[in-house]
Amino acid sequence: MTQTHTQDYERADGRRLGLTYAEPDGAVRGGLVVLHEVGAVTDAARLLVASLAAEGWFAVAPEIDGAEGGDGVGGAVLAALDTTLAWLVDQGVRGDQLGVVGFDLGGTAALVVAANRKLGAAVSVGGRGIEAPAAAGLPALIDIASDLASPWLGLYGDNGDEAGQAEIDKLKEAAGRSKVATNVVRYAGASHRFDADPDAAAEAWQRTLSWFDAHLR
Repeated sequence: MTQTHTQDYERADGRRLGLTYAEPDGAVRGGLVVLHEVGAVTDAARLLVASLAAEGWFAVAPEIDGAEGGDGVGGAVLAALDTTLAWLVDQGVRGDQLGVVGFDLGGTAALVVAANRKLGAAVSVGGRGIEAPAAAGLPALIDIASDLASPWLGLYGDNGDEAGQAEIDKLKEAAGRSKVATNVVRYAGASHRFDADPDAAAEAWQRTLSWFDAHLR
């Protein structure tokens, strides 16, 4: 397994951020920011960083400050993303080879970023807050999905919940009205974390890799 490393990154403007990253052994295909829940980088996030690096991506997960601050939790996630993208550029990754993948609240933020930035690609896994904001500083996703500016893939487990299924389908319809490539895949019976359905998790992983492979060239 590819090794992960940590770094305390400080920009010239004084912003500081703890980063956990892994580099590919060979050629770098692009840079991916891994967004997770607010707080320290978890073992699960570290495993994902290492797994993406093994596939050729320079992957990095920021330590997201749990203090909400003036812009709320959502603002903290987005600020961490800004700084992490700048760090990847500092490492020599081209701007058109940058992408983001997020889980839960990070998945929500990944869609928000994709609606406001022209990145190479974005993937949200279980990004909540579709019809109502998931956290302060974040919009309801259905309100911004038609404004997507970056190719975006949404992966959702519906857990057999009919209300949840309908909500996800509305998000897919809204995203389809944007001017970029989008796709929303709903896994029947899977939880939002995919941890109770190994087959769905494996298929979602392959879809994620294929999405970045297709759009980050």
